Amino acid sequence: MKIGAQDRRSSAISTSNAETILVRGRDLCAELIGKISFTDHVWLLVTGDLPSPSQRRVLDATLVAIAEHGLVPSVQASRLTLAAAPEALQGAVAAGILGCGSVILGSTEAAGRLFDDVLTRSPGDLESGARAVLGELVAARRAIPGYGHPLHKGYDPRSRRLLEIATEAGLAGRHIEVSGVIERLLPEMTGKSLAMNVSGAIPAVLLDAGYPLLALKGAPILARTASLIAHLLEEQQRPIGFVLSHAAAAAIEYDGRAPDGFVRSDQ
Repeated sequence: MKIGAQDRRSSAISTSNAETILVRGRDLCAELIGKISFTDHVWLLVTGDLPSPSQRRVLDATLVAIAEHGLVPSVQASRLTLAAAPEALQGAVAAGILGCGSVILGSTEAAGRLFDDVLTRSPGDLESGARAVLGELVAARRAIPGYGHPLHKGYDPRSRRLLEIATEAGLAGRHIEVSGVIERLLPEMTGKSLAMNVSGAIPAVLLDAGYPLLALKGAPILARTASLIAHLLEEQQRPIGFVLSHAAAAAIEYDGRAPDGFVRSDQ
């Protein structure tokens, strides 16, 4: 079943013949392998063009900033999957990636759409647009994506560093400006002082660098994949998957029905 118009049956990303492999119109072996970095290649694949040195620096910084953040739920899901199916590394990586949603990693895209919405509704005055968008979120009792962190209360050090890098690279622009306006307005409009977290800084700096809004979610997913591979290598060498499982079982009380005299075993 066809969904939507599909009149153009073509792709502009890659093709090949017996002698040459083309990626975005460039000879993979003659122009890319050994000549560009993986960060360059990501930008090329996503946008169709090689990045400028400034764009490369900003994208590279975001990938480093978000790759690893400890035993978060997506990492635990990945480790537990490998513990249950040690032959399926790809399944364990996929399990971790599937855990990237509106709370973990996916908030990068939501924050980027927030910034884009403010800019769209701010023909001249960013504050008026920000107030309108934030007012709707507050009225709907929705979280403000990209702001607040359970550990980094005053400021997220990763956000501060990414904004510094964007400024040093000469790419700080309207999205970063919007992110600052929102942060300034949040105490007044929500009653809470919510610092911009790394999932807010990443879209701010990437969008100002020219990275596409529709591909924003892919940046943290790409970065976290590298971290998942590291965790899964460690899981094979120094397994803790069943330790995590045991700790979860011990931490949760059973409050369902049970026969008279039943005593839960020591977890």
